[in-house]
Parts: sequence; structure tokens; C-alpha cells
Amino acid sequence: MKPLFRTLAIALPLALPGCGKAQVSAGSAPLTIERTIQLDGVAGRIDHLAVDLRHRRIFVAELGNGSVDAVDLDSGASHHIGGLKEPQGLAYLPDRDELVVASGGDGTIRFFNGQSLLPSGVIQLGHDADNVRVDPVSGLVAVGYGSGAIAFIDPVRRAVVSTIHLPVHPEGFQLASDRADLFVNLPDDRSVAVVDRTTGTIANRLPARHQLNFPLALDPVSHTIAVAYRWPARLVLMDAQSGSVRQDLKSCGDADDVAFDRARGRIYVVCGSGSATVFQKGAAGYELLAAVPTRAGARTGLFVAELDRLFVAARANGGKGAALIVLRP
Repeated sequence: MKPLFRTLAIALPLALPGCGKAQVSAGSAPLTIERTIQLDGVAGRIDHLAVDLRHRRIFVAELGNGSVDAVDLDSGASHHIGGLKEPQGLAYLPDRDELVVASGGDGTIRFFNGQSLLPSGVIQLGHDADNVRVDPVSGLVAVGYGSGAIAFIDPVRRAVVSTIHLPVHPEGFQLASDRADLFVNLPDDRSVAVVDRTTGTIANRLPARHQLNFPLALDPVSHTIAVAYRWPARLVLMDAQSGSVRQDLKSCGDADDVAFDRARGRIYVVCGSGSATVFQKGAAGYELLAAVPTRAGARTGLFVAELDRLFVAARANGGKGAALIVLRP
């Protein structure tokens, strides 16, 4: 992510945690911190997470440290993968038992054996290799990179099989499982693009309601797209079929991940301003339920429905070491 965006985001007023329903007691909080797992020797900015349900691990991309930690959720022990150039995006392939790491510093897509975590392959993709998703239909690995592209990689052949070209660098994106659409945030274009991945073309460009739209989540059941903005700090919900805006809600500052908790009718927004903010669905739509304190600078997270936990990555800051914060709904 571009330094200018990060600077603007950090400058946001941290207004949400002090307003209205945001402050809650531990006993009434919709999320409680269950445990904190230290990430020893990790410095600098932390980027995205991925889950390995087979081995009960969370992978943490430690961009500033040039490393990835595989955190065992039972023991709390970590296996450290070093020597990487700004790792940003991660994905675990359960059918192949492989970890995929996209590194923005050298533009590589690296594969690691899931059991040993030893290198098993590499592709040179392009500069600023960033977010990683797995196509639920084809099993291909989708990676956003460069000045405007998403590549689809065959993990068996270790080869790029197709590329979608975009006007600017893509940030958060999601692939629909019930249709050919791909939804992607394009903050430099002030838009959310709807891409037909069968043709590789942009079917629609929805105007961004605000600025710095980084994280994006998709609920295929209600056909809802959730887009979190950093300037101002807002959560915008759109209809995935028509593109119309359903709600525009005040949110927390410096958001970098957003997720649906479909079982509870919730949306979680993870923010560097120091909270995991919870929106609850009601008869009239979603409303702010609470902003649960995490740690300043803890801007990335992952909700794992199978484990019923929200994992938040906290960088070393203010005398506290880097950590993986585990929150229980």
C-alpha cells in the first residue's frame, strides 16, 4: 500500500471509540480478547493473515520484518519464515497443503510446503504483489499487483494462466462463488470495479462514495458488498447485483480489513486506530454496536467462521512487542 495513503490514514481523528455505543464494558462486549500470542522478534508493519484449518495455524505477513510467522493456535508456538521482501498477501491451499506468499518488494509469488514450510516454488509476477485470494470455482490463485492487474495462477503448473488489466493498482478484492463477478477496490481511481472474470473485462465501475477504499468483503447470501473507507472513516454497504448503496455508516479510522460474521448478522472492521468495530444487522439494516479496543496500529485481521474467532495482528508499538490478538465473539 502506498505511503501517502498510510500517512493520511494515520492522521484520521480517532473519533469512533469515544462516541455513542462504541464504549462497552468487558462483560457486555460483542468481542472479548481470549488470548494474546506474542510474535517474538518481529518489528515493523504487519500486513494480511491466512488460516490453515488442517494444522490449526494462522499465517501472519510481517511486511516490515521481511518474514511470515506460522502461529500454532494450540501451543502458541511460531515457525518463522524469513528472507522475504515485504510480504503482503497470503493464502493457504488445503487441497495441496501449500502456503502462498505474495511479496511487494520483489514481486514474487512463493510457495511453501504446508508440513515443513520449506520453499516449494516461485513465480516472478511483478512489482507490488499484494492481496491474494483463491478462486472458489477454479482453484486458481488470484493476486493483485503492479500499476493495475490481477493475475490468475495455476498452483499446479506454477504459471500465470490469465490476467485482468485494471486502470490502477488493486487493493482489497473478492471473487463471487455463485457468479463470474470479481469486486475490487481501486482507490486511485475513486471506484469499486465489477469485473467479469470469464471475459477478463470491467463490467461496471461504481463510484467510490469517499476516499481511500482499501478493504472489501462480500456476503454472497445477502448479495452485499462491504467497503471500508479511510477518509472519512466510513463503512458503505452496496448491493452486489445492482451496485446501489444500501447504507453509509460512520466507522473507525485506518481500516485495513473487513469481514462478515453471517451466523450472527455482524460485520467486523479492523482498524489501526485501535479497535475492532462491530456492526449488527437489525430490522432496518446494520448499525454500530461497539468498538472493542485492540491496540493502536493493529489494522489487519481475519475472521475465521470455522473457528468462530477474529484474529487481529498488532505490530510492535509503544513498548509492546508484536502479537496476534485472538478475539472471541
